[in-house]
Amino acid sequence: MVFASPVFLFLFLPATIVAYFVLPARARNAVLLAASLAFYTWGEARYVPLVLGSVAFNWWMGLAIAAASAPGPRRLRLGIAVAGNLAVLAVFKYANFAVANIDAIAPVALYAIPLPLGISFFTFHAISYVVDVYKRTASAQRSVRDFALYILLFPQLIAGPIIRYRDIATQLVARDPNAAGFAYGVRRFVLGLGKKLLIANTLGQTADAIFALPGGELAAPAAWLGIACYTLQIYFDFSGYSDMAIGLMRMFGFRVLENFDYPYIARSVREFWRRWHISLSNWFRDYVYVPLGGNRAGTRRAYANLAIVFLLCGLWHGASWTFVLWGAWHGLFLIVERAGLARPLERHRVVAHAYTLAAVMGGWVLFRCDNLAHAADYFRALGGLSVADPSVHPLGEYANRLLLVTLATAIVFATPVASRVAAWRERAVRWPRAQALAITADGVWIAAVFVAASAMLAAGTYNPFIYFRF
Repeated sequence: MVFASPVFLFLFLPATIVAYFVLPARARNAVLLAASLAFYTWGEARYVPLVLGSVAFNWWMGLAIAAASAPGPRRLRLGIAVAGNLAVLAVFKYANFAVANIDAIAPVALYAIPLPLGISFFTFHAISYVVDVYKRTASAQRSVRDFALYILLFPQLIAGPIIRYRDIATQLVARDPNAAGFAYGVRRFVLGLGKKLLIANTLGQTADAIFALPGGELAAPAAWLGIACYTLQIYFDFSGYSDMAIGLMRMFGFRVLENFDYPYIARSVREFWRRWHISLSNWFRDYVYVPLGGNRAGTRRAYANLAIVFLLCGLWHGASWTFVLWGAWHGLFLIVERAGLARPLERHRVVAHAYTLAAVMGGWVLFRCDNLAHAADYFRALGGLSVADPSVHPLGEYANRLLLVTLATAIVFATPVASRVAAWRERAVRWPRAQALAITADGVWIAAVFVAASAMLAAGTYNPFIYFRF
């Protein structure tokens, strides 16, 4: 059940909201837990025992780690907890990848294991919990119901953001949902829905059509249009989902950290990762990079740690060599920047911005292509080395009026321009009548976005979600 679907928007969400606010406050966690289980069961019923098993295992291990007073038993129990979580991830996400690579050398016949929805996210939630309990930066949760809600809470269950237990622990026990917060949550959710359905989906259709072209038919103009569309599609697809998740959390009284901060205005790859999928970047920094030694053990060790972190980041996104190379690609740029490139970039802002966009878009080629041969063909086309005739698939085949308007809108909203205009408007509006007009105009704007998005849903058109496969 995706957020951008009629069954979620017009059945599941309204029913959950009514039950949440009509029933007594003491029943709210039970309502959200029941809704979250129904949400996951709708899309992945066969893996409900796996998710519940993960909840039970990590709840019990958290208590066991907290109960151990001596360092040795605490470390042992942490090791068992982390190894157990990684074993589940390895079996369900990477076994098929390993078998496929072995099969290329010595054919084997094994059953392909379907990927459980959201396994990367709920596993990382669980690991962060047991590690924080071990480090005593979080207290073990004694209520299995409240711990289950942390892992299974439906706004973040399938595709994040990755929320640290210590950041939400007190809110699991007590929170104050109110009208202002609910209104903000609705607004944030609708804008995320618009990002996804009106911008990402429109750009995605063109990106998919161009990336589906055989290498011999892909010329440079179409290739550049395709990667431009995909670069904006993946941002609006995933940041739109994060907006919807944050909005839903706020509607139920939870406050969580932001997950995106206009990553395409970055002037280095390092800055890009401070702005892109912030919850994942912070997770790898705190639970992998720092434990490996970070930059405290010398320059070479810092370079090696960066390489390890981004290889793992690539694998986290998918069990494929294209994802591994995507991670290595970003790790290489980060190492080069740390080695000295960062200083000249700071002095030349326009060059720095162009360099960062080129590096990120090059990475998206690896991320989007189905295999290494496909990626090689695409890079050749981007470099003008393809033998394809541009007239076979001219830009006019794809660049219709709707696409051009959507591209222009996406470029504007991928920068802080719109948010700065909104902030300026809020400062400028001082007197009550103007405030009332501004509130009315904002309400009309949000309603228009919701109606347009609903119309797209009703049309039953193209509506994938990129991050569901992770």
